[in-house]
Amino acid sequence: DHASAALIAETLCVTEAPLRLDSQVKYGVIARGEAEIYLRLPNKEKKEGTLIDAAYVENIWDHAAGVVLIEEAGGRVSDMHGNPLDFSYGAKLEANRGVVASCSAPLHRQVIAAVQQHSSVPPAPARSKRGV
Repeated sequence: DHASAALIAETLCVTEAPLRLDSQVKYGVIARGEAEIYLRLPNKEKKEGTLIDAAYVENIWDHAAGVVLIEEAGGRVSDMHGNPLDFSYGAKLEANRGVVASCSAPLHRQVIAAVQQHSSVPPAPARSKRGV
């Protein structure tokens, strides 16, 4: 959601324009110290004239390797509610909504607070895990 991301950036005093790169590249840029924040917020869509949260669920292959890169570089990655990304549900991040990556734990706490201030997306509904 670009509108919410702009409000979050303003709250965090971000002055640089967002980079338009593939998500894996964004993780690498943060891990290298060339950026500090990556936001992937759920889009909002209109249904019958009402703005609702889209039900898109992230694919694990878009984020798994990036989480390792960021965390090994000293950063943090979570969903938009501050919950760790849960890769145990199969091909989708069923237990998470949105993705927030940052270069440090203190900055991550600030970003999550700003996201909570400017977003009304509820946490993902509880789902049962698949058996193996």
